[in-house]
Order: sequence, then structure tokens, then C-alpha cells
Amino acid sequence: MEESVKVYYPGRGEPRICAIGGGHGLSTLLRGIKYYSSNITAIVTVADDGGGSGMLRDDLGMLPPGDIRNCILALANTEPILEQLVDYRFSEGSLKGQSLGNLFLAALNDISDTFDQAVQRMGQVLSIRGRVLPVTNENVYLEAEFENGEKVLGESKIFAAKKQNDCRVRRVRLLPEHPKALEQSVQAILDADLVLLGPGSLYTSIIPNLLVDGIAEALMKTRARRVYVLNIMTQEGETEDYTAADHVRALFRHGGGKIFDECLANDQDLPESVLQAYRLEGAEMLKAQPGELEALGVHTVRAGLTAAGSYARHDPEALGRALMRFLY
Repeated sequence: MEESVKVYYPGRGEPRICAIGGGHGLSTLLRGIKYYSSNITAIVTVADDGGGSGMLRDDLGMLPPGDIRNCILALANTEPILEQLVDYRFSEGSLKGQSLGNLFLAALNDISDTFDQAVQRMGQVLSIRGRVLPVTNENVYLEAEFENGEKVLGESKIFAAKKQNDCRVRRVRLLPEHPKALEQSVQAILDADLVLLGPGSLYTSIIPNLLVDGIAEALMKTRARRVYVLNIMTQEGETEDYTAADHVRALFRHGGGKIFDECLANDQDLPESVLQAYRLEGAEMLKAQPGELEALGVHTVRAGLTAAGSYARHDPEALGRALMRFLY
């Protein structure tokens, strides 16, 4: 191990962990690591423009609350009934499809000076273990450019546009470009013992964070262990036919360099019935082949990480255990 990398020693205090991403992947990871430390910072993308979050964004001019809400709930120390209430989604009327937690955050946003302050207050109400930060307070949208030169604006439109263009995403960018990261987000990366990227949608959950000024630079500068958590499956509408190396190359390209040097990959097989359902969508199991990532300078650790069930999901407990091994 290089001497420039910080090493966490048991007894020194709780490790400082910074997790970067969005969507259900980040909230799953947070559920797995929150029992090992209360010194956790989740940095969450704010480029979502679909679903209930998109509706509130259009109606109220606020940043999208959905991914933030999921991460706050993942770190919350609350009674089950309160968690159910915050996660409750209306089934009819003008609020159909909207989450009560999103509305709660929208109300806090109205009585707060900034969006990150509203997020902080929601975390205080739910007594979360750690903190959740939007990657930026600026109102940004995601644009994707495909290999054929076609472009589409809006995270929620990328899936359909990729299907229509039938080619890979060449790059994504934020509009307006170069939004400024929260200072707390940058400092959390610099101060961390362990920085985690993913799991989650490559182009719509992880990479948007790297496009915010200050984040990729902090990843280059930090002395923390930097670990990318590889997805279990490729994703329809984003990464069909991608290898593990394709994921890493896309992250390095958008981040402007080698923003991590270690990868945690699942090596546990899924039932054939589960795989067959994903094949119908053009998705396949994603396994890092021996030497594949090492050729890019990325050390790969493999572990059984899948949860039982009908979907390909990370098991939070197995994921948490595997990630803590990077600290010892």
C-alpha cells in the first residue's frame, strides 16, 4: 500500500466515510455501512427531472428531493411507522405518485435559506446517522450525447433516447456547465478515510456528481482509500453490453483522470430465473474478469454481494462487511 494513502486503525475513532452517487444504489450502500460509523457523509446527485421529484422541481422550482429522501431514510434512526410515513406515496388525487417525504422536504425548502439547509433540517428531524449533502445547490440538468452525435436534455429522457438511437452514450454533461460543489462536500472527500462511488446508474447517478466543479479534483487530491462499487448487472437504457472496464473508463473519462484505484465487484451467481428476466431487457450479469481492471490500474476485490429475491440487488449487510475490509 502506498504511504500516501490514509489507513484507518481500530480504536482511533469512527472511520470517516464519504459515499457519492444517487438512486437506490447509494441508499442500499448507506444501509450497509451505517452500523460501522456515524461519521458518514452521503453526497447525492441533483440532476433528476422525472417522477415525483420532477413534478416538484417544475411546480416549485426546487432541486429534486427523491434521491435525497431515500438517502436520509437509509441513515435514519426512526420508529418503523415514521419511516413508513415519510416513504408513503399517495395513490390517488392530485398528489398521486408523490411521496410524503418529498413534500416534507419541499416544505423545509420553503422555510430554509438554501436547499442544503433544508436537507440538513430533515436529517435532524429523522435523527440520521451521519449527514446527507446535495452535491450542489445549483439548478442543473443532465444532457447526454450519443455516439451518433444525437443529444437529449433531461435525465428522464436518456433511457428512451438511447433505445431510439441504438448506440452507446459518448458523454454526459450538466447544463449549465461547471456548477459549484458545496464546500462541505469537497471537504468531506478530502477528510475521509474511505471514499465510495456507486453502486448505481453509471450515467445518471454517479457521473453527474463528477461534473460538479470541485468533486473530481477532491477525489484526485484526497488521501482516502477510493473504492468504486461495481453494479451487479448492466442496465437497460444506459450500459447494455458494457464490461466492467467500460464502466471504469467512462468514470475516468468524465472525472478527468484516475479518480479511484480500487473496485469492489460481486462474484456471486444469481438464479437462472432472475437472469432470464433481465436478459429480456438486454441486461446481463456484470462480473470483473481477472486482470480486466488491473490493466487500468484498479485493484479488484471480489465478494458475494447479492440479496435473495426476484431482482438483482446488493445485500446491504454483505456490502457493508465487504467495504469495511478496505479500512483494515
